[in-house]
Amino acid sequence: MTRPLSKLAPGWWDYTTLDPDILKDAARLTPKALAGLSRPGFRVVMYDAVEEFYLAEALEYIEAWKQSSPGRPAGICGPIGPTEQLPLAARIVNAMDLDLRARDAHFWGMDEWVENGRPVPPEHPLSFARTDRQLCFDRIRPALRMPPENLHFPAGDLAAYSRTYDDIRCVIMQGGQGDIKHWAFNDPLPRRGKYRDAPPPPREYLKLGTRVVDLHPVTVMQNARTSGGGDVSLVPTQAATVGPVETWKADKVSIWQAGRHDNPFGMRLTTLMISRRIADSAVPMSLLALHPNVQFNFYRPGLGECKVEMH
Repeated sequence: MTRPLSKLAPGWWDYTTLDPDILKDAARLTPKALAGLSRPGFRVVMYDAVEEFYLAEALEYIEAWKQSSPGRPAGICGPIGPTEQLPLAARIVNAMDLDLRARDAHFWGMDEWVENGRPVPPEHPLSFARTDRQLCFDRIRPALRMPPENLHFPAGDLAAYSRTYDDIRCVIMQGGQGDIKHWAFNDPLPRRGKYRDAPPPPREYLKLGTRVVDLHPVTVMQNARTSGGGDVSLVPTQAATVGPVETWKADKVSIWQAGRHDNPFGMRLTTLMISRRIADSAVPMSLLALHPNVQFNFYRPGLGECKVEMH
């Protein structure tokens, strides 16, 4: 059966090309029902206070770095979006006198913008690497701070970036969820060539490693909304991103959703698909149904409702 064209961008795959019954089931989920979708390998956690939500996210940084040692280095891969956890992680490191340098602790940035075939420089207003440094690493006391070579960003030699996941244990890969239902910039693919009539099979998509990607138009629009006041001209249309290959080398994938990036329907949809083990590359986040250790973290008041409400 031919899948429908996207309602968002007809030349691309996305969640609007799914079986309508899946979409209807997701829209019907109450917050209580959503909280009950945990299963072995997939845990749903709710937070009622926004302060607790971001503190718990920051504590994952501490959890990962405490497991690192000079003989067995370890670290965490983290997103830009959300960012509220970053200054909290720095403050906790300082308060605990946690010596990241002595522990040989590491950090991976998930992604970076690409313009004219090259990663954007730190001076770019949307630079993810600069944001990580300004909000977190530059705030850690110099005596405790990990050396620059322990910060890994997908810029320049992407193969070298990918190899670090073999050399260093990634305890946790954090992420947010975008409007297009991605983690990092693992967007759905264009609807062309051998993927004209069907999106890539899940196992084929999971073979993708760190790479430069063309961004789905919805992703470009979202980043303009969340980071540029709606100015689409600011947002590049390509990015370098950590891929499924590296994601599957992480011990745990932890996704943080406060209701600021994706909407009530989107948060319900991917939770339902992962819980039911429905993996479809038109909804890249759903492929985490195949990962052995995934946790979705929700700020309960941010879940909203899926109902018609005219404004």
